[in-house]
Amino acid sequence: MIRSGAAKNIIVMAGAGISTSAGIPDFRSPGTGLYANLQKYRLPYPEAIFTIDYFRKQPRPFYVLAKELYPGQFVPTACHFFVQLLAQRGLLLRHYTQNIDCLEREAGVEPGLIVEAHGSFHEAHCIGSGCGKGFPQDWLREHIFDDRTPRCDECGSLVKPDITFFGEGLPVRFFELIEDDFAACDLLIVMGTSLQVQPFASLVGNVGGSVPRLLINRERVGETVGHSGGFDFDGKRSADSVHRDALVLGDCDDACLLFAEKLGWAGELASLRAAFTVRKGLEAGAGAS
Repeated sequence: MIRSGAAKNIIVMAGAGISTSAGIPDFRSPGTGLYANLQKYRLPYPEAIFTIDYFRKQPRPFYVLAKELYPGQFVPTACHFFVQLLAQRGLLLRHYTQNIDCLEREAGVEPGLIVEAHGSFHEAHCIGSGCGKGFPQDWLREHIFDDRTPRCDECGSLVKPDITFFGEGLPVRFFELIEDDFAACDLLIVMGTSLQVQPFASLVGNVGGSVPRLLINRERVGETVGHSGGFDFDGKRSADSVHRDALVLGDCDDACLLFAEKLGWAGELASLRAAFTVRKGLEAGAGAS
């Protein structure tokens, strides 16, 4: 479809699987340094670190994790650069991501094309009742890397990056865009997500009934989300002989590199990655001088 020009409004939905090769540490895996660092806080369960009620009582574990995950320390993967390539060619309608790593931004994707469904580190706000003062990313970064718990200079309450914790609602932007975006979508690409977290998971059923949908993932998922709106890889629910759902089992980076090659975009993808490396080198040099 892309090669023929039939796909002009592509939506990409992505999860943690597209950032795995960037080396982002997993705080849930025993044996990792990050896991050991967090153990001293005696978390009741790993996900408590992203629970708003726990954060209000004990913010330190989150900020230990935030220091390890903070944007700018990791290099975008082939998947992120493939999304940017779609954007450069005017084919990307929107990129919906569950990730908070901002690697799409690092790869060059314009913020207006991104919906960070679970928020990001890009902005931060006071969570004090009736306050809500905003703070820039540089201010937040300075506090995190100095091992200081960020607090509002007006009311003294905690300042939290605009990451959606368990117990909080999703960003307004998510709900503002999904209806028009998915109505206009003519190709849906889903990469590196288990499609278990709602309402993100059910978005796969929001595209038109004849719109092709491609899942790139290490495991077969998404066949039951949103009831009849889930993937139908075997064509069991199809009303006719046309099967619109396709599945690529395997590594997301490998798949994106293969697609770029088949589309004749391999050189452009390599150039994007090389340009990023040069830019980061120049920034590092400027920072050291």
